[in-house]
Amino acid sequence: MDFSYPLSIDWSTDEIIDVIAFYEAVEEAYLKGIERDTLMFKYRRFKEIVPSKSEEKKLTDEYEELSGYSSYKTIQKAKNAPAGERIKM
Repeated sequence: MDFSYPLSIDWSTDEIIDVIAFYEAVEEAYLKGIERDTLMFKYRRFKEIVPSKSEEKKLTDEYEELSGYSSYKTIQKAKNAPAGERIKM
């Protein structure tokens, strides 16, 4: 990737790893598809780290601007898909 992931200096190393794993899951949905349950697991962990809606929006908007991948659209598609389905953007 030719960009940096939007992160917070207040996060622990484990939290940074988990947030990057979420961003990578969104990328995977665009590039080759990802299991819905895997994506939602990583999103739930992201929400534990970033519980604020406004902070989530700020980070995901910045991520979309840098990468071109919409985590919002990806999660919406996953939320509307049945368990076990593969999400491909």
